[in-house]
Amino acid sequence: MYDVTMEARDALAGSQASCYVTIDSDRYHFMQMTEFSATYKPNVVEVPILGRPNKGHKMVGGTGEFSGKAHYNQSTLRRVMKTYQDTGYMPEIEIQIENEDSSSRVGRQSTILRGCLLDSVVVAKFAADSNSLDEDMSGTFDSFELPEEFDELEGTR
Repeated sequence: MYDVTMEARDALAGSQASCYVTIDSDRYHFMQMTEFSATYKPNVVEVPILGRPNKGHKMVGGTGEFSGKAHYNQSTLRRVMKTYQDTGYMPEIEIQIENEDSSSRVGRQSTILRGCLLDSVVVAKFAADSNSLDEDMSGTFDSFELPEEFDELEGTR
């Protein structure tokens, strides 16, 4: 049993992330994002096996999904949907998230989501009693890359 424990400074500050969205060849710093999460869920199927009472399981493909929240102060994604509505052309979208907290020893992780499609986009909004407007977003992605990964902490292995 290890007697090494994680130090508190190695818990990443969520506000230290960066978010970039590339639409076709245009790259945007999406600093208005306040929350984001992307998950990849493998599709698991049951496999009947002769001579065994229980079925086995096997992964066959998977699905990527993301969700987030942003301040309602940009028209970039609305322009994407307007282009699709008017022409039927959906621009290629990539989302890159970078996590790095200089007070931590884990370094930096960079994740790129490829083949992103938005589930829906708010096209207009107001709230008379709100000090600031925000908007939820969600969608799917086809694949992801990890060009940079966190460093392993001492005692992990």
